Amino acid sequence: MYQFILGKISTLSADPLASTLADMAPQGARNRSWLAGRTLLARTLSPSLLPDIVYGEQGKPAFAKDHRLWFNLSHSGDDIALLVSDEGEVGCDIEVIRPRENWQALANAVFSVAEHAELEREAQEAKLSAFWGIWTRKEAIVKQRGGSAWQIVSIDSTSQTHSVSQLHFGSLSLAVCTSTPFTLTPGAIFHHEMSGAEISPARPV
Repeated sequence: MYQFILGKISTLSADPLASTLADMAPQGARNRSWLAGRTLLARTLSPSLLPDIVYGEQGKPAFAKDHRLWFNLSHSGDDIALLVSDEGEVGCDIEVIRPRENWQALANAVFSVAEHAELEREAQEAKLSAFWGIWTRKEAIVKQRGGSAWQIVSIDSTSQTHSVSQLHFGSLSLAVCTSTPFTLTPGAIFHHEMSGAEISPARPV
């Protein structure tokens, strides 16, 4: 089982449930995204209670070892993504497709030969979107492994050794890395709705 849910940080951090988690949330820039992530996780697992969360060596959050669910969170701008599975470790990444200064230099620094070839096959007007597609795949793989951002340069997201799937969904680039094969499609994406705290099928925007 895999569940992929999108939400809005502004909506989730204003959810009444978020106020009950405020005492545990970090202060500063991470406050709203942390609250949004925990709220989205709690709403997704409801009516079950949110299990205890522990952290790996590189800071990856996970449920305590006696709980047989795995999850990963990612956010970009006001958008946040959650991937939940009962089949093993998962990683997900979300990026708003947007201009980024020196993105070509960044690609030169961290993309593999095969990833460069994939990028070069794209028409000029599609290269920026393709860059974010490759970037999110690499991030999802690193996060599935519980690694650090520094390891992204050693990842070749085109390798068949990874179970990775990437999708352009409206203005978003989404990617997942899973323990068993899973294809991210528009029909597999759900969205957190504030009204009634429901999870419903998502539509690209």
